[in-house]
Amino acid sequence: MSSTFESSIKQIPHSQESVYTTLSDLNNLERIKDRIPADKVKDFSFDADSISIEAPMVGSIKMRIIDRDPYKTIKFETENSPVPFNFWIQLVSTGESSCKMKLTIKADLNPFIKGMVQKPLKEGIEKIADALSIIPYEEKVY
Repeated sequence: MSSTFESSIKQIPHSQESVYTTLSDLNNLERIKDRIPADKVKDFSFDADSISIEAPMVGSIKMRIIDRDPYKTIKFETENSPVPFNFWIQLVSTGESSCKMKLTIKADLNPFIKGMVQKPLKEGIEKIADALSIIPYEEKVY
């Protein structure tokens, strides 16, 4: 049974292009690595296309970018996770130097598992959205 969890829509004071460019290359996570609470995430690693974390009660999770739709969407799929899911970031321009972002997780969960993970997933996706909305996205200098 497919379940969908969405973050609230976040306003970001940076252009859609600069946010997309930053988030579509996971090497840019280096900039925010020190903001991730050590008690929540261990063994945090990444390259341009994938990210791996070790989280309490969840275990090891590895996600890979499977689709990039320039300036609009970045889609991820789990490669290693106790619960397989897809995750995507949607961006919509709201002006020359601002955009809106929404995160979505879609997972096949049986009713028992859904009952156990629904609240942590909803809280988790909201925390990720909050963190992504305050990244200091640098505009590219040409």
